[in-house]
Amino acid sequence: MFPSLFVLLYLGHLLADYPLQMDHQAAHKADRCAAGWAANLTHAATHVATCAAALALGVLVLDDVTVSLPMVVAALLWIGGSHAFIDRRWPVQWWMNHTGQASWAKHGGAAHVDQTAHILALVLAALALAA
Repeated sequence: MFPSLFVLLYLGHLLADYPLQMDHQAAHKADRCAAGWAANLTHAATHVATCAAALALGVLVLDDVTVSLPMVVAALLWIGGSHAFIDRRWPVQWWMNHTGQASWAKHGGAAHVDQTAHILALVLAALALAA
């Protein structure tokens, strides 16, 4: 069941991070003000909604996907919370500065580390749901 759950969550992630993310959210989700937090949390809520919809679709049409509601709620809270945290940008920057990747960060590497962190969060959610 893990592969199906991961693909469903990854689909939700891709939809929320690319076609459903507004320009304002992308530009301001890391701003240190109320408007920045609003952009960040709205974007994270989009992730929760798209992942919830993907999981619901999976439960409806796939024979191998059965999940408990409390675990789904926990997984969605994890996805939303971890996404909001990662998208503040400073955690990725901190990681790259403390692991010898500062030069790569200046040349576009932060986007790759950001997406890797999001995918790790999705893997952990799918593992929890499959357990």
